[in-house]
Amino acid sequence: MSLELSRKAMDVKPSSTLAITAKAKKMKAEGKDVVGFGAGEPDFATPENICNAAKRAIDEGCTKYTPAAGTIELRKAISKKFKDFNKLDYDIDQIVVSNGGKHSLTNIFEALINPGDEVIIPAPFWLSYPEMVKLCGGVPVFVDCPASADYKITAEQLDKAITEKTKALVLNSPNNPTGMIYTREELEKIADVAVKRDIYVVADEMYEYLVYDDNEFVSIASLNEEIYKRTITCSGLSKSYSMTGWRIGYAGASKEIAKLMSSIQSHQASNPNSIAQAAAVEALNGPQDAPEVMRKEFDKRRKYMYERISKMPYVSTIKPQGAFYVFIDFSKVFDKCYSGEKIGDIANVARILIDDYQTAVIPCADFGAPGNIRLSYAISMEDITKGLDRIEEFLNKIK
Repeated sequence: MSLELSRKAMDVKPSSTLAITAKAKKMKAEGKDVVGFGAGEPDFATPENICNAAKRAIDEGCTKYTPAAGTIELRKAISKKFKDFNKLDYDIDQIVVSNGGKHSLTNIFEALINPGDEVIIPAPFWLSYPEMVKLCGGVPVFVDCPASADYKITAEQLDKAITEKTKALVLNSPNNPTGMIYTREELEKIADVAVKRDIYVVADEMYEYLVYDDNEFVSIASLNEEIYKRTITCSGLSKSYSMTGWRIGYAGASKEIAKLMSSIQSHQASNPNSIAQAAAVEALNGPQDAPEVMRKEFDKRRKYMYERISKMPYVSTIKPQGAFYVFIDFSKVFDKCYSGEKIGDIANVARILIDDYQTAVIPCADFGAPGNIRLSYAISMEDITKGLDRIEEFLNKIK
């Protein structure tokens, strides 16, 4: 056939994180002892009270369509969570529940972007942001944020990057892949620029509960009324409640933007899963001890990984403050040789580790960081220790 398929769809890059994870799973299925550092999901079971709520929902017949933006009960629970945790006042008609955080972000971009609109994305970034922006007809504009700035965009960089076509800034804190958190002072300066230059802020706060040491999590929309009006706050239950497969994300925005998002969703997906919504109500309103248990365990793994990696040759890292990732600079190995051949780039580092050491890592070229890999500590301490031993063995064989 000579009919041309969608250019926009063909321009989308496959997710390298899913590709690496799929290869690791295939190798495991073949009986190989693979350590997978690619996981973007907690290795804990979903808390029992949440699972029981889903079972009750089925028994009680909560298996039909719900309002497109989510059940009133769930939006009330999210509204309360926004108020208590984020210090944000979003009424239920300002909240849209979607099929996971990715769906929420897609709805946000579709509600904001006209063809040619620019969206500023600080690099390193989660690899799905630019693809989502492009699918909505927008133009991703990357701003490089070096390790010396803890991989965070400054207000000065933001101001310089804004043009007459700029529609929004994507702000991810705690950050995937770096694990860094924006301070209150940094957010205040960024908010001042966003207000002065009149752009939206898409605040991806998916890892908001996973914060360590004395670091403070701050929602940028909570700083003042002007930035609140320009911010769409996005979060979900996947990371904090180990509910990745339940696919519940949500966003808070102005009534106008929320209405657009709900309308878009009503045509594309009808509504989020009714049973998962019932479980989400229990997650938000029920006991909060399980998320804290998970956070403390992640913290132990974080400290162990940082200490081990900091002592390894050729590589460098910064201590993550949130989420469950360690971000490692491997650029010093590119000019060195392994098994008689020049290593060359980060993709080859990842290939060597999976093929020769049965250790799956995420190369971050698609995250705007061609010198780095991301390691998740959402895996067991046993696997972390084994995987780091293998990475260290590889580094010790480099010449």
